[in-house]
Amino acid sequence: MKIIFVVIILLNVVVGFGSTQKSKDSEKLKILIDSDANNELDDQHALAYSFLNKEVFDVVGVTVNNTRNGYGIQGQYDEAERIIKLFDLEEKVPLFMGADKNYEEIAPFILQPDFDGHAAVDFIIQEAMKMKDEKLILVPVGKLTNIALAFLKEPRIIDKVRVVWLGSNYPEPGEYNLVNDISSVNPVIGSGVEFEMVTVRYSQPTGTAAVTVTPAEMKANMKDAGPVSSSSIIGRHGGEFNRFGDYSSHLFEKAEMYGNPPSRALFDMVVLAILKNESWGQKKEIPAPKLVGEAWEDQPDNANKIVIWENFNRDAIVTDLFELMKNSTPKQ
Repeated sequence: MKIIFVVIILLNVVVGFGSTQKSKDSEKLKILIDSDANNELDDQHALAYSFLNKEVFDVVGVTVNNTRNGYGIQGQYDEAERIIKLFDLEEKVPLFMGADKNYEEIAPFILQPDFDGHAAVDFIIQEAMKMKDEKLILVPVGKLTNIALAFLKEPRIIDKVRVVWLGSNYPEPGEYNLVNDISSVNPVIGSGVEFEMVTVRYSQPTGTAAVTVTPAEMKANMKDAGPVSSSSIIGRHGGEFNRFGDYSSHLFEKAEMYGNPPSRALFDMVVLAILKNESWGQKKEIPAPKLVGEAWEDQPDNANKIVIWENFNRDAIVTDLFELMKNSTPKQ
């Protein structure tokens, strides 16, 4: 009897340990980041921020798309790969090349096995179809092309995902991610997917454009900070780096040399920040609008609702990045 009793106790310990581990993992937000990584400085920081928050996010993968400032789809892929390598995540975070062209150009070929962007689109579908009791959070921080194509090819994933998009100046027209593929916006919003729009609003205090940092701030807080990778990367402006903090500081230094403004916005990173802590932004639900050209047309009677994010806590978000970098720096 004593032996049986001990065996039962041991079984309970093992089962309990397993369920605890499962519960801990299930508390993480399962996300897939879709990025035009080589466009600006914010995509790199969005990726890094997600990797630094390993207790918050389960990053199932990264896909890239091409926007006009990214030096082609290969340039977008290469920059995302650099950030992944700086965190030694090549074996854990798969990276796929997505759409080079726009939705309306690619959609007629969606049933062909090698359509433009197929690797990323098929990966998005694959990961979404795994979802049972939770939704995969798609985090597009570029144009919406890959997401729209995934919905077109496999509509069943619409109910399995939540889309949180960095895009638009809503209610004003325009914005970089939006205008890079206007044709992809309505297919996503009009699908009925759970959709949240994280506004940009250039030169206004209410959008992510107001979450800015200076090169001096970045140098003071990022240089020599963060985990050290097992191998080095060659940066997009040259130079050799084995930690993200040094690469970040170099990117800002180069931006300053090229005559850009003295401060730069961390647009894309804000999306990950509000997913981590909703109190760092304000959200409101509205009837889903329709995009007409580059302008928004409100539809007050639309039963389909979306969420708009605005008024972000710049200091809290930036401080969190700097603290994460500091805490992940190896002790001397």
